[in-house]
Amino acid sequence: MSAPMPADSKMMPYQFPNPKEAPLEIVVNPAIPEDERVWVPQAENVWFRPLCLNVSQGYWTNLLRVRKSGVLSRHRHPAPVHGMVLKGKWRYLEHNWIAEQGSYVFEPPGETHTLFVPEDVEEMITYFHITGVMFYCDPWGKFEGYEDVYTKLDMCRKHYEAVGLGSDYVNQFVR
Repeated sequence: MSAPMPADSKMMPYQFPNPKEAPLEIVVNPAIPEDERVWVPQAENVWFRPLCLNVSQGYWTNLLRVRKSGVLSRHRHPAPVHGMVLKGKWRYLEHNWIAEQGSYVFEPPGETHTLFVPEDVEEMITYFHITGVMFYCDPWGKFEGYEDVYTKLDMCRKHYEAVGLGSDYVNQFVR
């Protein structure tokens, strides 16, 4: 028979150590940074803010910020993508829906789509969780480039070094 639990045990933290191999958690506060240097430029008027760059499982999560209208990119994912619009709106030219502030979007593996930001949007910020690779292509599927967690990591290291945060600044997001 086990000993009775104290009345306040619900507020007691777990009493054993976590596995020593378990990576540390990541807490990013605030997720939308006040320091502009944290936003990594991706294209003209397009930036991303890393939240988690998981090199052991091949995914990354980030905030995508766009301050222009028009086509941002055409790309294909071999794995699922999850997104949540935090500000503004966007759509894919291949679909008739619009992802507005508060919208959740699931992108199935294998879909190719063209991200478009409407003219009436001054700023769009969307949280994305992307696994695997983004293959960039033209309207006929011709390969034009790719991104994965390693190219994102490299972009971050170069940018953070250039803006004075140091290339190691990105290490806090790597797992």
